[in-house]
Amino acid sequence: MRPGQELRITLPRSSPRRPPTSPTNSSPSTPQQQAYTVTIPPGVLPGQQFRVMVNGQNLFVTCPPSARPGSDVRIFPPAPPTTQSQMYEVVVPAGVRSGQPFALVANGQRVLVTCPTNAGPGQKIRFLLPTSLGKEQIDSVKLRYDKEGWSRCLGMDLKFHWFRNEGGEGEGEGEGKEGEGEDEEESKSSSSWPSGFDVKTTAFVRKLEYKETPSSTPGGAPTTSTVLSLVPAVSAVSETSCLGRDGKNLVTYQELASQTSKTFKEKVKWFQKKCLDLRTPWEEDHTFVFVRRSHLMEDALKSLMMMGPEKLHNMLRFEFIGEPGIDAGGVAREFFQLTSEQVFHPDVGLWQYSAVNQMCMQINASSGMAMEDHLVYFRFVGRLLGKALFDGQIVATHMIRHLYKHLLGWPLMFEDIEMIDDEIYRSLQQMLEIDDVEMLYLNFTVSEESLGETKVVELVPGGTDVDVTNDNLKEFMEASLRYRVLDRVGPQLKELLQGFYEVVPEPLLTIFDFQELELLMCGLPDISIEDWKVNTEYVGHYEGKKEGHKVTRWFWEVVEGFDQELRARLLQFVTGTSGVPAQGFSCLQGNDGNIRRFTINSINLSSSLFPRAHTCFNRIDLPLYTSKEQLKDKLTLAVQMEATGFDID
Repeated sequence: MRPGQELRITLPRSSPRRPPTSPTNSSPSTPQQQAYTVTIPPGVLPGQQFRVMVNGQNLFVTCPPSARPGSDVRIFPPAPPTTQSQMYEVVVPAGVRSGQPFALVANGQRVLVTCPTNAGPGQKIRFLLPTSLGKEQIDSVKLRYDKEGWSRCLGMDLKFHWFRNEGGEGEGEGEGKEGEGEDEEESKSSSSWPSGFDVKTTAFVRKLEYKETPSSTPGGAPTTSTVLSLVPAVSAVSETSCLGRDGKNLVTYQELASQTSKTFKEKVKWFQKKCLDLRTPWEEDHTFVFVRRSHLMEDALKSLMMMGPEKLHNMLRFEFIGEPGIDAGGVAREFFQLTSEQVFHPDVGLWQYSAVNQMCMQINASSGMAMEDHLVYFRFVGRLLGKALFDGQIVATHMIRHLYKHLLGWPLMFEDIEMIDDEIYRSLQQMLEIDDVEMLYLNFTVSEESLGETKVVELVPGGTDVDVTNDNLKEFMEASLRYRVLDRVGPQLKELLQGFYEVVPEPLLTIFDFQELELLMCGLPDISIEDWKVNTEYVGHYEGKKEGHKVTRWFWEVVEGFDQELRARLLQFVTGTSGVPAQGFSCLQGNDGNIRRFTINSINLSSSLFPRAHTCFNRIDLPLYTSKEQLKDKLTLAVQMEATGFDID
């Protein structure tokens, strides 16, 4: 074959579903296939790719050399892997409502089952469990991180689902048995959804979905739109597989789950290996990127946005025009460093400093007023971050915590508002303590200031006419959470996520938690222990000790024994980010923008066994431990599991 010639490939037949496009009969020689006819959209040239949705799959199709917009081409979508199943029977646990998912253990495996609409507590239901899961894979059906009370486990659709781990590991789980029932006492829900909104347990996960709209023109190609929304965490679904360059599955759910138990370094090594498997070999294709240092952001935007999705996995070689440097890695490193610094700079208008931590950036809700084509820039930022991650480069800027959660599809909770705006968070918390909230004369609106102008935003349709009462206070809290973490910057966030996933397949990120993702994207900081110690303040029992209190001496001895990763995690635990100001710890800022140094406060062991962090004040509450070993064990566990206390000062 030669370039320009057409060839036909055969792929396994997809599972039977109603196709969104027109099916045609497959050739007699391939009876197990199902071909689909799609129409080349307007503006697509030969060799370019366009997105179609077939059998619920988002696919990129390359326009053949002989085709033009309006032409019909035939495609054979890949099929999901098939598995054999075994029927199991379980009693619906008490408290589980119709349509609600609950976690149980069947055949030694933790799975998520949804209660049928016609069933209720005490009734027996049956479900199919894939027999490809062996008993030795118990650990591989539950992702091992357990932060903020949420964990992931495998659902019957072989995808990961979030569930609320109320009772801790090993508690609150039902038991499914093959072909027989069981006592109701043995079935207990581990993912029961609290009735109504609860500031301590309720969580939402962003959902990015592609919807196909039929063309209004007869015979025209359907259009695909992207919708970003928040759904309850227990309803969120994460894909567990993605295709490699050879069209086969690059990863499986067993592999993803097993990686979550590995160390951070091992995870990074595995992730980079998978990215390498996806990368187009240099001899097949590669891309040169030429930029002017004086117009770096504009040139970088044009270069990355002109690439089709298939080109984003190419190896890139960068060159600053007019400079003799040869890109052997150093030029690429400089490109990502300088470009990320410029695009995140507040003066550009796309991003602004976090109201809580000046080391972190958050999306500027008024970016459209600063730049007319701001959404194109956010798609570019997504591609820039994704390409840096894919190529093993780091970026210069740290983002606010909930944005890393969005990238991972991680549960967002009421506490996340504190990292966005601690004043709003405190005000909402205080409302919960008022006997009659109607005395505040509030409605379902918020006031936003932008460039000196104040506008009123409704949290719900007709929110101006809905007063906040004790009866609808939970709804007001939920609406406030939705607005702060998504609705306020929804269009910008949607573009950023789409650009990011055009480079990095979302399933590969499942093995990381949101703190690890920050370390992966920004790199481990170079932390000076001496600078840290010199710029630390002590309060409580630790204050004023001439030679230092024995507990604080133990603390620094333990920190000195930490590797760079644990030191960075300690910083995340106390300050909310792993970033250190360029001027050192003496310039660490608090939520008010003023200098607020790292602070160690004493608390009694009777009030808490673990250290507690107050990220808005860069303060750690360190119990009065009786031994260095006790301090090391509790501090290490708290840092790794993020047992953070968000107390109000």
